Parts: sequence; structure tokens; C-alpha cells
Amino acid sequence: MENRDRVSSKRTSPSLSGRKAVGAAAEEAAARHLASAGCDIVVRNWRCRSGEIDLIAKDGEVLVFVEVRSRTSPERYGTALEAVTPRKRRQVRETAEVYLKMTGAAGYSLRFDVVAVTFGRDGSVAELKHIPGAF
Repeated sequence: MENRDRVSSKRTSPSLSGRKAVGAAAEEAAARHLASAGCDIVVRNWRCRSGEIDLIAKDGEVLVFVEVRSRTSPERYGTALEAVTPRKRRQVRETAEVYLKMTGAAGYSLRFDVVAVTFGRDGSVAELKHIPGAF
């Protein structure tokens, strides 16, 4: 078991069958994209009882809560954007509310973005869509 863990931790691109690796790679791609667009990443993977926020960033004076979705086979399972359901939007909003109360960051304007990442067969980013103010 130990040997397998060492091998999998050396991968530089996401395994097309490893959900966690694909998700982590998508979050990294999203963070790089947001940073190149001038945002400062404040927190990654912020968790509480109500859920998790993938990325929290500052875009000037706006606090941005980012839901990152990824796909390796959109033709099979639908697009990453289609995965942001009304239930998921509600959960992100509730979790953001907890974050604001716990951190005292209530003075900011807020925005909820979605970053959808599609990977190619080789594990590279084939497409990245950033939708500011998605919900």
C-alpha cells in the first residue's frame, strides 16, 4: 500500500480516473487563472459544517466565492457548468454566509463565480471557462 501511495503522489497531471486528482488540478488551474486576472486568492478549500468553498478570492474590494467544477468526459457526463445545480448554489451561499460570520468579513461586496475546467485525454486543460457573477 505504501508503494502505491508514493507512485500516485508523483503524478504531475491528473489521472483521468482519479476524481480527487482531477478536482485538485482543476482548482489549481482556476487559482492560476484568477491570479492572472488580478485576483488575490485568500483561501482554498474552506470547510465548515454546511459545506466547502473551493476558492475565496479578492477582486479589488469584492470578495469572490468560487465554485470550481471539472470534467474529463463532458460528452458522457455533461459539462462542468451543468454540474452547478440549484442545490449546489444554495449550499455555496450558505457556506459563504458562515465564512462571513466566522471571519468578520461582512463589509465586502460579494460575488459568486464559477470556473469550469475540462481536461483533455493527456490531462492538460483543454478548456477553462470563468463566469463572474454566475449566481
